[in-house]
Amino acid sequence: METKEKVKPTIIIILGATGDLTWRKLVPAIYNLYLDKWTPDNFAVIGVGHSKIGIKEFQKHLQEGIDKFSRRGKAKKKDWDTFIKCLYYLKGEFEAASTYHEIDAKIKHFEKTWKTAPNLIFYLAVPPNSFETIAQHIGGLKYAKDKLRSRIVIEKPFGHDLKSAQHLNNLLHSIFDESQIYRIDHYLGKETVQNILAFRFANALFEPIWNRNYIDSVQITVFEQLGVENRGNYYETAGALRDMIQNHLLQLLSLIAMEPPVSFVADEVRNRKVDVLNALRKIQPEEVHQIAVRGQYGPGWIEGKKVVGYRQEKDVDKNSNKETFAAIKLQIDNWRWQGVPFYLRTGKRMNETITVITIQFRPVPHQSFPREATVNWQPNRLILNIQPHMGIRMRFQAKRPGLEMVLHPVDMQFNYDESYTSGTPEAYETLLLDIMEGDCTLFMRADQVEDAWKVLMPIIDAWENNPSVNFPNYEAGMQGPEDAEALIAKCGHSWAVMPPDKN
Repeated sequence: METKEKVKPTIIIILGATGDLTWRKLVPAIYNLYLDKWTPDNFAVIGVGHSKIGIKEFQKHLQEGIDKFSRRGKAKKKDWDTFIKCLYYLKGEFEAASTYHEIDAKIKHFEKTWKTAPNLIFYLAVPPNSFETIAQHIGGLKYAKDKLRSRIVIEKPFGHDLKSAQHLNNLLHSIFDESQIYRIDHYLGKETVQNILAFRFANALFEPIWNRNYIDSVQITVFEQLGVENRGNYYETAGALRDMIQNHLLQLLSLIAMEPPVSFVADEVRNRKVDVLNALRKIQPEEVHQIAVRGQYGPGWIEGKKVVGYRQEKDVDKNSNKETFAAIKLQIDNWRWQGVPFYLRTGKRMNETITVITIQFRPVPHQSFPREATVNWQPNRLILNIQPHMGIRMRFQAKRPGLEMVLHPVDMQFNYDESYTSGTPEAYETLLLDIMEGDCTLFMRADQVEDAWKVLMPIIDAWENNPSVNFPNYEAGMQGPEDAEALIAKCGHSWAVMPPDKN
């Protein structure tokens, strides 16, 4: 997050190098960092995978991913021919000690060639069931003992529940220091998510009203038009609550609700976020049905195309009780937020793909205008758009032109694409550069992960012990189950509807 200097010589070892994450996200991000001259002169990427392919085939596969997914578009031949000199491939099984002997030999080769000990980044782009084995083998290489030089990167999910998260953290801590562990949540690398901190703490305008005296409620919505695609096996073990709310949405909530940090040193920011999670009101088992709603999509229509329901997806149980939609109401018991509800919702096969945070302000204490002037009155709202369009929108009341005093809601909008025409880096570019620099600010600490699980375990346990009797309960292409509307209406609120984009 800080202003970066040129990073030290670095080797990134990607375990799972032939997988989808490496193809779509990691290598395109590394390539863009390379083009922007953020990578050091002595730099290498060692891919490790099961596939029996040669280096040429591996490089060709990665180029196809860059051509398809890089924000710059297709790679130019001159740039690509230079970049592939950094790419290497090792075929091996993650359970085999011989794989790690080959990695060790490759590292020693670079140490000898570069005449320096480079930083080592072990990136686990693998399923969670491989984390433990790989971490133990990396520990056997002895590089983990060098706290300043070696790092390990873990993709979500960070455990399946509180107990498994604690087990994973204990295992990692037996090999690595906490400062070496980077639990990556790509949402935290998005420009608009980072801009929450700038918006709140770099402007004197908003912080004085960022509390229960002026804010009525907060909504965080993450919708996806996509279904589970080819991730049926994974989703059957996860569901919307584990897949999205435990990490992405609770991290967004923490950024919105945290107290001002003294500085932007990594642990100072993360301490403030942990304070928020610790202040969340404990959910009692008997109140789960009052503050949480689950849903599962059935067949429906998405942009004019017929799509199947969740239970008809590949690798999904035909009688599955796994939720593809979740909405919850949380309360923060502290001076700043006492009495302000935080509504979180996420779902698949929704009517649109959008991530948005809506801060709704309290009404004026006394309405001076005549009733006929306020027919179109709407509450003041601050809307932070995270995707697909990045920007900030402020809604307030203004007089409509004419001879009569009639109030009408209007929007004042800041749009990233209009203001910054040079384009913004992808989330993985930001996060990979932070890893290379050793900056942990945007990564989840062990206590953050465990505290997030503690918040949700009462809901997880209740839902697993009491299967839903009405799944599927919303059509694909809709806004979720009716119970989600009832959840927020109990306190006199309604889910915010985004106006059409005018650009």
